[in-house]
Order: sequence, then C-alpha cells, then structure tokens
Amino acid sequence: MKKHLVKKIRLLLVDDHPIVREGIKSALSTKKNISIVGEAATGEEAMVKARKLSPDVILMDINMPGMSGLETSRRLRKSVPDSKILALTMHENREYVLEMTQIGARGYVFKDSSPSELLRAIEAVHAGEFFFSPRASQQLLKSFLKGEPRTPSQASVNLSKREKDVLQLITEGFKTKEIARLLGVTDRTVETYRHRLMTKLSVHSIAALIKHAVTKGIVKIE
Repeated sequence: MKKHLVKKIRLLLVDDHPIVREGIKSALSTKKNISIVGEAATGEEAMVKARKLSPDVILMDINMPGMSGLETSRRLRKSVPDSKILALTMHENREYVLEMTQIGARGYVFKDSSPSELLRAIEAVHAGEFFFSPRASQQLLKSFLKGEPRTPSQASVNLSKREKDVLQLITEGFKTKEIARLLGVTDRTVETYRHRLMTKLSVHSIAALIKHAVTKGIVKIE
C-alpha cells in the first residue's frame, strides 16, 4: 500500500548571519512539510539561488550588506514572480513594513517569533494568503492612517453585517482558518466573503483591502 506523500514547501533562506540561518533550520527541521532547498548570505547570492531553484517561498532578511533585502525583493518579484516573499527581520520600522508590502512581500515576521508562528507564516504565504505578525500589522495600519481622514465610504453602506465582521477580523490580522473558527463557518465561506469584499470595494489585494477599510472608517481600530 502506497504511503501518502506530503507535498513539501520549498524554502530559500536568505540571511547574512550564519547563526540565524542555523537557528531557523533547526526550528524547521522537524516540520515534514518544509524543505529548505537553499541558503544565501547576500542579496546577490539570493538572486542566483532563486533563479536556479525556483523556491515556493523566499524567507528574506531585510538588512544585509551590499544589496539590501528590500532591493533584492524588488528584483526577485520580477525575475521569479511565482516565488512568494516572506520578510524576516528584527526591525519594527514602519517604513520597512510598508515598503516590503508595496514591493509585493506576502508577509512580515520578526526574528524573535516562535517557531510555530514562523511555520504558520510560511504555510499561509505558500497558500496564497498574507501573514503579518501582530506588531507588523499595527505598523502597517498606522501607516495607512497617517495623514488620511477616516470618513465612511458609500461602499461601506452596501456591506452586510457578516461582511463587516469578516473585514474587521481580516484587518486585525486573523487568518482564514481562525476567522472560520471564530464565526462558525467553513474556510470556503470565509474565502467567498473575502472575494466579495474585494469586489465590492474595488481592490485587488489584501493590503489594499485593509487600507481601504481603515482609511474609510469601515472598521474600528483600537
């Protein structure tokens, strides 16, 4: 009888500190669905490895000597568009979070995150979702709010209570499975609501959806 094979997420690890790379490899070593297919210590090396290996997810340090993680990510989005970028850093700098999001990174986690959070981030990004650690989400929301008046939009009037509930939870950083559990619905139902929200609000990404919800006052931010 054939064993069921787990499709592994092919990960490229980019960080200029060997001790950090070793720590991450150790933390993920027991995860059967993760395969670290390569490592890079510089942006230039990451470009070469990414083109050669075509990883599913690139775990990208932001601050590196030479070509920064920001510039490397910008170039990788063009050269290997199918590889999803997950930023890994120790910095809570609001500009970093915003710029990485604008470049096209699918997530932002910190180096002091727990192994379980890092795993959730990798899995979410690989699945096509976004994953921002709570601190990163707060920085992103502050950037969206900065200098922009929060006035309710006409589109918000057309949202049902359940749609607004889903939007509130998305804005607070909850993932599909978590929202489904909190609202007592299926993952597919949450995905349907998310697609409907993006259509109604005329946006094409989760980052744009959150920005619209916050700046237009559709959701409440404590």
